[in-house]
Amino acid sequence: MSASKHASTWTAPPRDTLRVGEGFRLADVDPASTPGFDGDKQQGVHELAAGVPELSELQERLFAASTQGAPDSVLLVLQAMDTAGKGGIVKHVVGSVDPQGVHHHAFKKPTEEERAHDFLWRIESQVPMPGQIGVFDRSHYEDVLIGRVRQLAEPAEIERRYGAINDFEARLVAGGTRIVKVMLQISSDEQRARLAERLERPDKHWKYNPGDVDERELWPAYQEAYQTVFERTSTDVAPWFVVPADRKWYARIAVQRLLLDALEDIDPQWPEADYDIAVEQARLAAS
Repeated sequence: MSASKHASTWTAPPRDTLRVGEGFRLADVDPASTPGFDGDKQQGVHELAAGVPELSELQERLFAASTQGAPDSVLLVLQAMDTAGKGGIVKHVVGSVDPQGVHHHAFKKPTEEERAHDFLWRIESQVPMPGQIGVFDRSHYEDVLIGRVRQLAEPAEIERRYGAINDFEARLVAGGTRIVKVMLQISSDEQRARLAERLERPDKHWKYNPGDVDERELWPAYQEAYQTVFERTSTDVAPWFVVPADRKWYARIAVQRLLLDALEDIDPQWPEADYDIAVEQARLAAS
C-alpha cells in the first residue's frame, strides 16, 4: 500500500515538464519560471510542508524494507552553477527525513589519491546502500563539466567519460537504484545578486569564494558544457531534469516531487514480522 498523497497544487508533474528530452535546449529554459505550478511563493511553501509526511513515510519504508533484503535505493544527483541552491535542497527537502536513511556526499576537488585512479573510482565508494536516499552535491559530472571548460583532460578522454557515465548509471539502476539527476538552472543576474548578498552580510562571508567570479566569466562555456552533458547522458534509465532555480521555493518543491515520484515508483513495503505477534504480546504483558 502506497503512502497517502496530499492534495497537490501541481497542474503538471515535474517528471514530465522538467525532463530533458529530444531537442531540449538549455538556452530555452527561463530560470525564473515555475513549470507545472501556477501558485505563488506562499502556496509553494505550503506545498513543501505538505509533502514532508509522505516523503518521510516513504523513506522510512524504503529503509525498513532493506532490513529484509530489498535492494532498492534512490540517488539524487545535484548539479548547478554556484549559489543555485543545492544546499537549500539538501536542507529543506532531504533534511526533512530521518538522517539515518540518508547518505550525503559533497564532491570537492579530487585528492592526489583520487587523481591516481579513474574518475569514477571515488564515485563508486559513495553510492547509496539499499534502503538509503543518496545525495551527490556535485558529482561525477564535474569531470565532464569543469574538465571540459577548464581543459583538465584531453578531448578524447572527455568523450570516453560520457560513455563511462552511462554504463555506470545503467549498472546502478540494474542493481536497484533509482537515479534522479537534477540541474538547477539559475540566471547570471540572479547569481550576481546572491553573490552580492554574501559580500554584504557578515554571516554569509564564509560562503563567498572569490573563485566564483572567475567561473562567472566562463558562463557561456559552462552552459555549452551542460548542453552536451544533457545530449550525451540523459538516458531512458537515468534522465536529466532541469529545474528553474531563480525562485528557491519552486526548485525545492520540484525536487521534492521528483523524489516522491521515484519512491512511489519503488513503492517500498513494511516488512512482515518474522515472529509470532500474539506470543510476543503475551510475553510482554507477563514481563
